[in-house]
Amino acid sequence: MNAELLLTFTLGCDRAYLFAHPERELTVDEQSRYDAALAERARGVPAQYITGHQEFWGLDLIVSPAVLIPRPETEHVIESVLELAGVVGSGGQECPPHTGPLRIIDVGTGSGCIALALAKEFPDAEIHATDISSAALEVARANAARHQLESRIHFHEMDLLAGPGAGFDFVVSNPPYVGESEVDQVQLEVRKFEPHNAVFAGPTGVEVIVRLIPQAHAALRPGGWLVTEISGTIADATTGLLRDWDDVRIIPDLQSIPRVVRARKPLA
Repeated sequence: MNAELLLTFTLGCDRAYLFAHPERELTVDEQSRYDAALAERARGVPAQYITGHQEFWGLDLIVSPAVLIPRPETEHVIESVLELAGVVGSGGQECPPHTGPLRIIDVGTGSGCIALALAKEFPDAEIHATDISSAALEVARANAARHQLESRIHFHEMDLLAGPGAGFDFVVSNPPYVGESEVDQVQLEVRKFEPHNAVFAGPTGVEVIVRLIPQAHAALRPGGWLVTEISGTIADATTGLLRDWDDVRIIPDLQSIPRVVRARKPLA
């Protein structure tokens, strides 16, 4: 599959073209570029960094070694927000009436994948995205521009939630959540090529989430939701940190591994 992906990248074509033209021979220049791409992949460079692209939520995104490669598991964050958005706007006894567009902030946006997906799903929402890395924000801004969403997303260079105000309906995040003690369980290409501070949170894996939860509490309006990606390793610790929140729920991925935690800020 990687060889096929790199071949379509080299030729600037899709898979259908490859299957429709099995007799197609590479030019000398194409062969050279294909061999170079294969050599990069052979030394462990992720195919997404070689091609510079990764799909997420139906969006073709630019990726570079400055950002974590978007993964299908993170789409559960989007699904959770879509499910909860009706609750936020219901105005029932469970949640105070909501007026105006949703206000959403994506913390640690990286490639911008979560912010862009939510901008696509909620065309009237006010969306903010933060990252401590200026290089990551360059990638996120480029992705917003190529999908004509640059006017919809407000980008902020900052550590977690240190600045964009309060009154948000959703704080969403795919924070670093792998512990340094788990380093041997992480794929070699992830350890070697993806940004370390986007993968590893510290010794236990909850160090960033420990800081994120109180900041999210301050940034959310009463009844607003925190939705963040986690791993099974830190699921219990994370729910323990949310003991003063309402409606805490862990959502598993397709492999039944705890993948997303969502929690509602109390109304009072």
